[in-house]
Amino acid sequence: MPTGIHLRDARKQLFDAAERILVRDGPNALTSRAVTTEADCAKGVLHRHFTDFDGFLAELVLDRIARLETQAAELREAVGTRTVADNLTEALTSLFSSVAVAIISLITFRDELRARLRRDRPAGVPLLTEAAAMLAGYLAAERERGRVAADADVDLLAPMLLGSSHLLFADRTGVPPTTEAVHKMVTSALAGVVREPRS
Repeated sequence: MPTGIHLRDARKQLFDAAERILVRDGPNALTSRAVTTEADCAKGVLHRHFTDFDGFLAELVLDRIARLETQAAELREAVGTRTVADNLTEALTSLFSSVAVAIISLITFRDELRARLRRDRPAGVPLLTEAAAMLAGYLAAERERGRVAADADVDLLAPMLLGSSHLLFADRTGVPPTTEAVHKMVTSALAGVVREPRS
């Protein structure tokens, strides 16, 4: 006899359940049984919507990458407003306050998941690669406006900002870094590059 509740949007509810487990318990705790229990649905629901559990996890990562498009659009809209450091602080805090750190751990933890993701994304670490492109695109747009130095290597600055942010946010058991701590890291990374008063 089926157990659990009827799912109107099974994919979303299963993804949300997986993200809660990842953030709360880490990648070791993420199993198909844990996901369906967390989503309060029958065990077979996941396998009706996905070929297998690694297929589910790959779709979870791709869904998270797709969400970056919205954030990238918001960051593009911010070009020329406030300060470069303020815009980047908000973007990085939003990125890493989400489940992104846990997703990165998951990708690192599961060999089969990495192999599946490599079929479509042969270079870089999925999610981080797209986030780096988002930051580089923003910095390039600010460079065109003269708010970032003309000789700034935005393709180097973007992963540097990501790596530094990841280290700030990586401890899921502790208190997340303050906005001030993220802002200080951003202003330090951009020292000598930004052509505007720093807040």
